[in-house]
Amino acid sequence: MADPRILPSADLDDDVSIGDGSSIWHLAQVRGGARIGENVVVGRGAYIGTGVHVGDNCKIQNYALVYEPAHLEDGVFVGPAAVLTNDTFPRACNPDGSVKSADEWEPVGVTLKHGASVGARAVCVAPVTIGEWATVAAGSVVTRDVPAYALMAGVPARRIKWVGRSGFPLEPIGEHTFRDPKTGDEFEQHGETLTLVKEAR
Repeated sequence: MADPRILPSADLDDDVSIGDGSSIWHLAQVRGGARIGENVVVGRGAYIGTGVHVGDNCKIQNYALVYEPAHLEDGVFVGPAAVLTNDTFPRACNPDGSVKSADEWEPVGVTLKHGASVGARAVCVAPVTIGEWATVAAGSVVTRDVPAYALMAGVPARRIKWVGRSGFPLEPIGEHTFRDPKTGDEFEQHGETLTLVKEAR
């Protein structure tokens, strides 16, 4: 496998791990302790915070902001200018007017499960978990956990459909049953939970 490709204008702190086959593009910044897996693309101007974990085969598009302590599992997509926040109650200063220091707040993270996608300019307000293969539509604001295979849209985001591993909306095939039109996978819905019951080969 090829060594990682790091463009000269990228800014990497010490103690950063970049897996084989990964690319860090122009003006991207990767902070200390970040762990980036194999075959990952970090686009132009993207930011990866201190200690962030990025799994294999992820794409973090141009100007996306991934703040610590975010955790991205394998196969995650973060769209252009999307933001994964880390402060529930942000303030620049304390009530007495003193500047807030790094030890006066506790960072909270966004977790993106295997295969999840966050669209362009979407915002995930920590702490939230985006389930496996879920999709957050462009421009949405996520304020609560997202179930696996959910298609979320709006401000605040709500589930409008289900999606499969292909990213395409699922088609109903019966009462509370669905099929992925691209892969043939079949699912059952129970409340706000979708379960893969037949994985096409």
